[in-house]
Amino acid sequence: MKMVVFDLDGTLLRTDKTVSPRTIDTLRRCRAAGIRIAYATGRGSSADILVPHGLCDGKVTLNGATARVCDASDDTVVYSRRIPYMTARPFLLACHTRRLKMTSEADGTHYTNNTPPTGAWGNAIAHWQLTDFSTHNLDAEKLYSYDLTTEDVDFIVQALPTDLYCVMATDGVLMIMHCEATKSNAMAALAATWGIAPHEIVAFGDDLNDLDMLQYAGTGVAMGNASDTVKAAANAVCDTNDNDGAAQWLEDNLLCRTT
Repeated sequence: MKMVVFDLDGTLLRTDKTVSPRTIDTLRRCRAAGIRIAYATGRGSSADILVPHGLCDGKVTLNGATARVCDASDDTVVYSRRIPYMTARPFLLACHTRRLKMTSEADGTHYTNNTPPTGAWGNAIAHWQLTDFSTHNLDAEKLYSYDLTTEDVDFIVQALPTDLYCVMATDGVLMIMHCEATKSNAMAALAATWGIAPHEIVAFGDDLNDLDMLQYAGTGVAMGNASDTVKAAANAVCDTNDNDGAAQWLEDNLLCRTT
């Protein structure tokens, strides 16, 4: 293995949204052995707050809309797939008419028709702006909605433009992305910059938006706290995120070989 990729929430992060000292030490040992470390998350700029600086060689954010190589002084974008505002605008207006809570996220700002929520993930929204979608003219990295009924989800699926797709996270947030904005596509772009093949990658995840990443990697590992669907799609299952499952798997299956 030459590359390790982690989802964040429910995977690299514990429930309290921290990276444990054991995990940090394990990842540093992996990097010292020449293994590239990256994360792939549905989060945007809030990921930088949660992951210790200098821990990773690359990062995939907003569910695959953007991939960056972490350089010593700056980050270099190697993959980007945004939703054109002319595609998003009629869709957002249709959802707004139905009184759905909608947000267009771009470059660290959440352009929304409602006040952002409180709670574990809402507290990470530092930059937001109440927005009239009829005049909004910024391409989005991700759209999202929450507090949805089954009927609301059905409406969104029916109204969704053909070049977009949506996925529901376990926290109830429905994420909407460009059809080419996937964790696997962005992860492949990162790997290509380092000359790494899919079979040389191990990926860890717990949620439905991790499925394509786990299936693309040569070895896909589901967390012990993952859904049954994710576990069934993985090559292996490790312990839970609160028990440092990913770190333990790397110690038992990767670091023991490199040392």
